[in-house]
Amino acid sequence: MSSYAIKLLAIFLSAILTENYILNQFLGICPFLGVSKKLKTATGMSIAVIVVMFISTAVTFPIYTYILLPSGLDYLQVVVFILVIAALVQFIEITLKKYVPSLYQSLGIYLPLITTNCAVLGITQLVISKGEDYTQALVNAIGSGVGFFVAMVIFSGVREHLAHNDVPKFMKGLPLTLVAASLVAASFLGFQGLVKGMLGY
Repeated sequence: MSSYAIKLLAIFLSAILTENYILNQFLGICPFLGVSKKLKTATGMSIAVIVVMFISTAVTFPIYTYILLPSGLDYLQVVVFILVIAALVQFIEITLKKYVPSLYQSLGIYLPLITTNCAVLGITQLVISKGEDYTQALVNAIGSGVGFFVAMVIFSGVREHLAHNDVPKFMKGLPLTLVAASLVAASFLGFQGLVKGMLGY
């Protein structure tokens, strides 16, 4: 395997495990806590986030590189990136409403909130700040989306399991949710150094 392929694999695995946006960088907490009560809604939200992350990175990266930066308008990147993300979310919202109305109803207000999801905006800016090329940026975006999916599905399973257990009254609701979230995040600390050790990157 070439060194470039190894680097791409390291970027992908790091985005999922050691640089997970939710569990490591604590971005995208709103949908993480709000849509993870059921596996179906958690999966639907995660797939939507993966699509938005990938397409928004694919669109914003060349806009920044070939339009904003050469024109000296790079200070407008946040505004431009949010507009691109908003357009993508609107398209996904219309598509779900037409073809998967049950999922659209389940996601509720959290679907349009993808527009202001700091994890989605974060990936579009992170790939630029890291100086990654276009391929690396896309791999990072997919990995970050998959990492979001993994965190959501794991936490959804934890919450569904806890819902059927008898817990003290003072722990029910938000307190138990936050404790469970912290334990899931702590479990990912075990992956620190694993990617570098496995790939030598």
